[in-house]
Amino acid sequence: MERRSWISMAAAACCGSCGRRRTAGTAAAREEKRPWVPLEESWQHVMGGELTRSGEGSLRLGWGEGLSAMKWTGAPPALPFEIEWDARRIDGTDFFCGLTFPARVSGESLTLIVGGWGGSLLGISSIDGRDASENETSCHRPFEKERWYRLRLRRDAERLDTWIDGEQVMGIDTTGRKLSLRPGPIDCCAPFGLATWQTTGEFRDLRWRRLEA
Repeated sequence: MERRSWISMAAAACCGSCGRRRTAGTAAAREEKRPWVPLEESWQHVMGGELTRSGEGSLRLGWGEGLSAMKWTGAPPALPFEIEWDARRIDGTDFFCGLTFPARVSGESLTLIVGGWGGSLLGISSIDGRDASENETSCHRPFEKERWYRLRLRRDAERLDTWIDGEQVMGIDTTGRKLSLRPGPIDCCAPFGLATWQTTGEFRDLRWRRLEA
């Protein structure tokens, strides 16, 4: 290859790389400028154990015979969005956080399960009729009692991603998949709510922000 041609190709590759970096940097800058909206008020107890608020502002769902749940009474987060919050288990051995959230503009909802089925399961209910213990989002990790975990969920078009303490733990493309709630009382949380199962859980620092469509 002639020296002049090689130099031209190298310059073009460099410009393309720089362009991609500038584009990524611009997208990151736009994301940083999107305002976070707190989700502190407007929670209503709908089932099970008592809903209380601590002096520090955290919300506690007490132990119930089955599902304990609270529902957001304001406008739910608008798609596409991301949500961040802290959650911890106070007692019990089942899920200490079940976040039900809007999954599509057509009305479907899903639930992120944290610490279910014996205390360690993480997953999404339900995909193609299979709940968090049965589909490809299912995984297990230890969750310590009384330890706060920072959770993040991002729903962007048909992409769904979640993080725990800054580590991505789940990512799935739901294009062409049937999305629904697990049959049963979790319906009371739709389209946006929080729940526990035979477990006392606490939540704090809830916030959301709209993503660029």
